Amino acid sequence: MIWYILIIGILLPQSLAHPGFFTSIGQMTDLIHTEKDLVTSLKDYIKAEEDKLEQIKKWAEKLDRLTSTATKDPEGFVGHPVNAFKLMKRLNTEWSELENLVLKDMSDGFISNLTIQRQYFPNDEDQVGAAKALLRLQDTYNLDTDTISKGNLPGVKHKSFLTAEDCFELGKVAYTEADYYHTELWMEQALRQLDEGEISTIDKVSVLDYLSYAVYQQGDLDKALLLTKKLLELDPEHQRANGNLKYFEYIMAKEKDVNKSASDDQSDQKTTPKKKGVAVDYLPERQKYEMLCRGEGIKMTPRRQKKLFCRYHDGNRNPKFILAPAKQEDEWDKPRIIRFHDIISDAEIEIVKDLAKPRLRRATISNPITGDLETVHYRISKSAWLSGYENPVVSRINMRIQDLTGLDVSTAEELQVANYGVGGQYEPHFDFARKDEPDAFKELGTGNRIATWLFYMSDVSAGGATVFPEVGASVWPKKGTAVFWYNLFASGEGDYSTRHAACPVLVGNKWVSNKWLHERGQEFRRPCTLSELE
Repeated sequence: MIWYILIIGILLPQSLAHPGFFTSIGQMTDLIHTEKDLVTSLKDYIKAEEDKLEQIKKWAEKLDRLTSTATKDPEGFVGHPVNAFKLMKRLNTEWSELENLVLKDMSDGFISNLTIQRQYFPNDEDQVGAAKALLRLQDTYNLDTDTISKGNLPGVKHKSFLTAEDCFELGKVAYTEADYYHTELWMEQALRQLDEGEISTIDKVSVLDYLSYAVYQQGDLDKALLLTKKLLELDPEHQRANGNLKYFEYIMAKEKDVNKSASDDQSDQKTTPKKKGVAVDYLPERQKYEMLCRGEGIKMTPRRQKKLFCRYHDGNRNPKFILAPAKQEDEWDKPRIIRFHDIISDAEIEIVKDLAKPRLRRATISNPITGDLETVHYRISKSAWLSGYENPVVSRINMRIQDLTGLDVSTAEELQVANYGVGGQYEPHFDFARKDEPDAFKELGTGNRIATWLFYMSDVSAGGATVFPEVGASVWPKKGTAVFWYNLFASGEGDYSTRHAACPVLVGNKWVSNKWLHERGQEFRRPCTLSELE
């Protein structure tokens, strides 16, 4: 029976080459200025059209008065030689001028500007990336579709809302990814807003078409049948829905026959539908990671908390910090995570950001098998690298890290500056190379990454924490502070408890910069111990 195989996939257009706007909020701000320029150009075009219409209107009013007078006594009117001359002149010359005015295209300037600016527009991949970010934020922070649609997010300054059409587009993006869980959620939200009377360019038939199929794919045949019938009430001639209705009824009839032939203790059982929910993915600590991002992490016992202190740190009697010591705060004990307060000034932050902005490129990871750098969906940010020799501020920041950690920065990597995009994140990862990655830093010739120094260069309104799923630690961004931890034990063995992640940014713009310090040059600054785990 071929008639029931009528469910057709719907695909989005393929993307063209693009700069990846959705991966950096900092670069997305340029789009705001681009759009403002286009609005100004559009208003100029509207003004030109209005001036043109005003001229035509005045001409029409003048001729209306003239012809009204002339038609009352045509012979008497043209009997006047001046009127006769002006009539010849109008019809021979002035009407041609009016024709040229009517045909004059006032849009040239606007279209030219739009054509120039369009090359800098986001494309399909940016739009899909931003849509996926909303879905990611929805899952990570346990947000329902209505909350997102109404823009009721914590810390927002500029509240915005989603239309039924926007919700429909989010559902379509999920559908294209075969993510039927989110397809159902967002199609239901679109349908709810339409039922509430929202005026929209989409109709309920289109929404129900996607929704019924998404529900069917998740195993809820009864609901899929109900939604299909609802669709056919609105459009009885809908070909795919009619085919699906027959298919669903056929499947249900088969299941009923199976149940009837089963034993008495199983005769009342129905086919168990597939469990609805987010698909199982590759990240084993997903639940713990997302809980930490929401601030629902493991609470440290009072006994452990008593061992955490705030202190002034002079960098082991470093002359630069004797009179103005740095402020230290213990964030966690094992691994030891230290926060330095007021360690980078607003002026320094702005210089670093200005240096980095023109160079920001999509952040990459090193493929553990091939060693090649590649972009991945679990790292949504852009980054740039700054050398100490190119600006005295960068050099000064590098030396500050050396003075406060006691580690040699001459073998460290350049200062990496990162700006996170829409829902920007970096899922759980290690900074150091594991034993199965012996060649990770071979080209540098400086050994493994012994420690990480991370500057927070902006406050974040909501989300964006640095979390350590193995131990349950959450470190929240605070502008002007930095956190520091060792990735390796003194023995050189990797500390697997330092596996960490950058949580998705829910609201705000997150800027960070980090310094990865390497083993070479630390032989006498951090001597080896005899124990592997010390």
